[in-house]
Parts: sequence; C-alpha cells; structure tokens
Amino acid sequence: MSWFIGGIAFLVFGYLTYGRFVEKVFGPDDRKTPAVSSPDGVDVIPLPQWKNLLIQLLNIAGVGPVIGVILGIKFGKIALLIIPVGCILMGAVHDFAVGMMSLRMGGANMPKIVSRYLGETYSKVFSGMMVLLLLLCVTVFINVPANLIDKMMFPDMSFFWWIVSAIFVYYILATLFPVDKVIGRIYPLFGALLVIGSLAISVALVIAGFKDPAILDDCAGFASFQAKNPLFPCLFVTIACGIISGFHATQSPIVARTMTSERQARATFYGMMAAEGVIAMIWAASALAIYNIAPDNLNLPGPAVLGNIATHFLGPWMGGVTVLAIVVLAVTSGDTALRSSRLSAGEMFKVDQINVGRRIATCVPLIAIVTLLLWWSNMSAKSFNNLWNYFAWGNQVVSATSLMAATVWLLRSGRRWTSLVTLLPGAFMTVVVASFILWTPGTGGQPWGLVPGGLPLWISIVVGVLVAAGFAFYVFKRSRKD
Repeated sequence: MSWFIGGIAFLVFGYLTYGRFVEKVFGPDDRKTPAVSSPDGVDVIPLPQWKNLLIQLLNIAGVGPVIGVILGIKFGKIALLIIPVGCILMGAVHDFAVGMMSLRMGGANMPKIVSRYLGETYSKVFSGMMVLLLLLCVTVFINVPANLIDKMMFPDMSFFWWIVSAIFVYYILATLFPVDKVIGRIYPLFGALLVIGSLAISVALVIAGFKDPAILDDCAGFASFQAKNPLFPCLFVTIACGIISGFHATQSPIVARTMTSERQARATFYGMMAAEGVIAMIWAASALAIYNIAPDNLNLPGPAVLGNIATHFLGPWMGGVTVLAIVVLAVTSGDTALRSSRLSAGEMFKVDQINVGRRIATCVPLIAIVTLLLWWSNMSAKSFNNLWNYFAWGNQVVSATSLMAATVWLLRSGRRWTSLVTLLPGAFMTVVVASFILWTPGTGGQPWGLVPGGLPLWISIVVGVLVAAGFAFYVFKRSRKD
C-alpha cells in the first residue's frame, strides 16, 4: 500500500516543485495566444480554462493508462515507482514542451514544429509516420470501447459492428465541426464520469488494501511474463500513457489553440499529465490486486481484466459505471486523434481547414484508411495484437522526436544547461524505442522488429545508446541554425 500512496504523493509533490521549475525553463508570459490573436471559428477558439483542463485530460487519457497498466503491472510493483517518477520527469515535461512550442508557433501541429526544429527531411518521414500512428490510434480507440460496450450491454448477442459504426460516425462529426460545438460541450459530462469512476475504484482499493496488504505484493504468476519481456525496454513501451506518450504531442496543440493565456500552460499540460499518472497508478494497483486475488486473470486479455476489477471492487452496478468511464477515456481520445490527423494532414499538404468542404476532402482518405484498419484488425485476435503493438512503439518514436525538437528550441533560446530537462528524457526514450525495435523477436504476440528473430538484448541496447548519441549530436547541430 505504501508504494501506491507514496507514488500518488510523489505525483502531487512533483507537480508543485519540478513542474514549477520546468515552467521557469519554458517561460510562459503575457503575449497573446493564437485563440486571442487569430481565432478562426473552427479550431482556434478561446475557451475557459476549466474546459481546457478537462479537454486536455480526456484527450490524453485514452485506454493506455488503464489497459496498458493492467498488462504493465506484470513487470512487478516496481511499476508503481516508475510510473510517477517517469510521469514527472519525462511525460509531463513532454506535454508541456509540445504545448508551449505550439503556442509560440500559432497553434502549430507536430509536422510544422518538427520541420522548424529538426529539419524538412526529418519532418517528411516523421509526419507520414505520425499521421499513420494517429489512424492506428483511432482504430484502437474504436475497437476497445466497442468491445467493452458490446460485452457489457449485450452479453447474449453481438452488436459489435453497429457500435463500431456509431462511434466512428461520432468521431467524424467531432472532427468536422468547430471544436466548441461538439467536444467543448460534451466533455464536461465525460469528465464527471471519469472522475467518479477513478475515485470509486481508488477508495475501494485502499479499503481492500488495508484489510489485506498482501494483495499489493508481487504475484508469483508474473515470473513467466517477466522471463519473456525484460523490464528495459518493454515497460516503457507497455505503460506509455502513464509514463510518457508521443500521442500526447498530437493532442496538446489542440488545446494550445483554445487557451487564452500562456500562464495556463503548467496546469493544462504538465498538470493534466500528472493527473493521468494518478489514473495510471489507480489501475496499476487495482490490476496487481486482482491478479493476487484471482490469478486466473493473468491469462485474460486486458479489457476482460478491466471488467473483473470493476465488478470485484464495486459490484455490478457501480462497476458498470466505472467501465463506462473507461469507455469515455477511449472515445474522448479517439475523436481528437481523428481531429489531429486532419489538422496534421492539412498542415502537411497545405490544405486550409477553415472551409468545411476542404475539411471534408481532407477527412475522406483518412476515413477510408481507418475503415480498412478496422476490417483488418478484427480479422483475428492476432491482427489486433499486432495493431496495438505497432501503435505502442510507434508512439514512443513520436515522444523521443518531440523532446528532441523541444531541446533544439531551448538551445536556440539560449537555455543551454536547462535544455537538459528535455534532452535527457529524449535521449532515454530514443534508447528505449531503438533497442525495442531491434530486440523484438516477433514471437509471443509481438510484431516483427527490424531484424528477423531480433538481436540479443544487450546488443540492441548498445546500438540504441549509439542511436541516441547520434540523435543528440544532430540536435546540437540543428540548434545552431535559424
């Protein structure tokens, strides 16, 4: 129990201390934000801070801090230490950095940001990969809530494809209409569901944990999982959204376009990532408990374990409300993922997004790709596992890129030593993703990496360190250019 409570205390303390230091590094001031200086009535619209906080939290808190940690806690309760430390030192810094860069560049998305700070060539490759990642994300965030709703509401017969269609239609409407017409109006309700569900499961967990502290000890059944999945680098790919997630780099610019003051940045970007860390801690500890209470859950997929956690601790009715809160997490990340892919594609191909006809034209090919991904990912369980895994490590390519771009920005601004706040986590995540891709053997449900069969882990890590050193050298070269 001390690991769980201590981790949450660290997240709060880290926001109040390291978060304030990072704020001083990036230096938000009183200059006009895009929403104040150049609103367009569609994507750049001033919204109140409380609404921006909710939108940012619901945008970034997808199924990762729930489904991801349900799997990731199998690395052991060490995850309850790594989640808060990683969140404060890496994930929250990442979200804050991208949000500030977007604010200073008129609400720019990642393709434009990367082009300015890491170069046009790098940006072309990165931007294509990022849009594909977003579409993979949209697909995942349609599949997961559709499965949860189908199993929760229709246990005796399947309406899966009808639910998929309904969610997809909502995503399309949410990305086409102005941000204040759909997202800005329904997110407060979704936010309430999220808070109720998370608080309910945390209170029930604390009560159960004090009655039987052994439920938060490492489970003997974790050994077989750990034998196949080394803590480094696998943990940092598996528990992405609780520690650091490149997906957030695609979401922070959405809120950067609706903020009325740069001084809201620490609460909006750094603070909401810390809040997501709390959500991840709740579900990681809950999964640890259910694996000890009912070891049969070790062999179940994440969504099934999620349902068992909710019903065990809260009963069928309140458990259903909590599962609904998780559905909210997925849906509120999927709709903005499609919106971000539209904005990014428009930025890449220089297609203005104010005119509704051009927004529709930009969305049509994106909708077609997602439709194909939905068909492919539901052909078999293996197809969906591959979809999830490619999304997982592709996600961390984006996080490493975002942090390195922020390092160039800080260096060009004369922040030589304080640029380490982004350089160190950026280099670390470069080692993580490079070594994971080289090591991944393509067995046990994992996708094939770059090397058939995978390289030995130690060789992969050494190569990953060399890649990170090369990336850092490139960053210093870019910092000397205008």
